[in-house]
Amino acid sequence: MAEREIPVRRESTPAGLEEVRRPENYLRPAVDIFETEDNLTLMADMPGVTKDHLDIHLEQGILTLRGTIEGARSGELLFREFALVDYYRQFKLPQEIDPDKASADFKNGVLTLTMPKSAAARPKRIEIRH
Repeated sequence: MAEREIPVRRESTPAGLEEVRRPENYLRPAVDIFETEDNLTLMADMPGVTKDHLDIHLEQGILTLRGTIEGARSGELLFREFALVDYYRQFKLPQEIDPDKASADFKNGVLTLTMPKSAAARPKRIEIRH
């Protein structure tokens, strides 16, 4: 199977998203994408996000992942190596994905999104009758 790039949305935002969104206020979650004959599987690391504060949205072929960090740490801050900021990332999906059959699992800060390919996009074996 040949490697393919899934385009990542960076510069422009689709209609309806906040025009004032500042990229420095968000982290891009690390993502791995796997392809099989039947589906694409996306795994995204979003530590600190809970299921209730995770939004997965698909509109006009654009997949948007948004995770919000809630709650503050108690006590006086003495040293900081990372900031608690929200996650945001977008991908342009291939047309062969069937969004109605997509499923998501979120466990221990890792999102696993399974997106089946449409039946027309799957490889088919043609049987020889005679």
